[in-house]
Amino acid sequence: MAHSRFSCLDDWLTWQATLHPKAIDMSLERIRTVAGRLDLLSRRAWTFTVAGTNGKGSSIAYAEAMLRSAGLRVGTYTSPHLLHYCERICIDGRMVDEASVIRAFEAIDLARGNVSLTYFEFGTLAARWLFAETGVDVELLEVGLGGRLDSVNIFEPDACLITSVGLDHCEWLGSDREMIGREKAGIMRTEVPVVFAGPDIPDSVRRHAAEVGAALMVAGEHYRTGDDDNGTWWYEDDRGRMEGLVPPPLPGNVQRANAAGVFRALRGLPGFTPSAGLWNRSVSTIRLAGRLQRLSGSPAWWLDVAHNADSAAVLADSLQRRQTAGRRVACLAMMRRKDPAVVLAPLADLFDGWYLLALPEAEAWTPDELGSYLPPGSVLGSGPPEQLFREIGQILGPVDELVVFGSFRTVEEAMRFRGVDSLHGAVQHER
Repeated sequence: MAHSRFSCLDDWLTWQATLHPKAIDMSLERIRTVAGRLDLLSRRAWTFTVAGTNGKGSSIAYAEAMLRSAGLRVGTYTSPHLLHYCERICIDGRMVDEASVIRAFEAIDLARGNVSLTYFEFGTLAARWLFAETGVDVELLEVGLGGRLDSVNIFEPDACLITSVGLDHCEWLGSDREMIGREKAGIMRTEVPVVFAGPDIPDSVRRHAAEVGAALMVAGEHYRTGDDDNGTWWYEDDRGRMEGLVPPPLPGNVQRANAAGVFRALRGLPGFTPSAGLWNRSVSTIRLAGRLQRLSGSPAWWLDVAHNADSAAVLADSLQRRQTAGRRVACLAMMRRKDPAVVLAPLADLFDGWYLLALPEAEAWTPDELGSYLPPGSVLGSGPPEQLFREIGQILGPVDELVVFGSFRTVEEAMRFRGVDSLHGAVQHER
């Protein structure tokens, strides 16, 4: 293509961050206009849209593993990334290369004319552009923020999943679960199946499904799960029953609910039938970095992107279930848009001490600010990533463990310090 604004991906991303006057613009007219010019609004693949406060990444990982085990070509679009922007767009389990993303950006830039787009909108269009170019069979699209006005919502889904509704991004979505549920319900379409996989469905989600005529299916009402006697579990809906299911490989009691929601949603894919055998074959291939992920070596380093009330509760439950022979200490950094008091409430008493990471971003809480939310005398040290992680490494003994959490950026810094250079290598999870 003759038109090329930049030759380097980082230059493209830096420019995109300043192109539109708002980093987040909750409107769809601009991106829909550009998508139309690129002929990206018409369906080419079966499209599965996933929204929710927590559980989106694991749900997409489960769906991808099963679909690929069935021989289908799968594209996934997720956010944010941990180490490399290209993690956001994967085809057949591998992130696309920089050259492919740049080609997509060039096409989008040429088509947009004088229409400004946000960083996230460029990424959303690039994902659909690359999926169309590659000819995937199934697109798995994660809704980045809310649902109704998220850029992913310009595409027409064949099935939708809402994993959960909790209090997060309240400055954009509303101050209670009913308001947030209404925003997430905006992904629904007339007669399109939509699954609500979480507990306690908000009334606003039911009302909106009725208003638009969506085919709503709710966990515990339209499908059920339970325990077998031998450590496996079962799933049942109006299409049949699956028994002898291997437990999900990702941590937390919520993971069975996430997997069951995926089972029900994938019932609508023509020619595809979820089965116990397919699930059990795919479990060993499921990887999701930064979800109570253990890095190799001793002492143990556990990385988790928990950054809101619900994900912090899942992390706390996982830690309480597992004993450690030595000390358990935390390394924490958080962004200012998150409430430390809410996130730390279930975790504050589970550690023998805290290290507070000083991230360079102005939108991150400082160590001194975070320390005010922790028990007196519990902070063992603070500082920038390289300095602090070296200090921690010198202090921890071989049977101690470090839990790094609070944001994707926190986990990213730990990965970079430890030399993790691939998200598709060995990832060990604690169930």
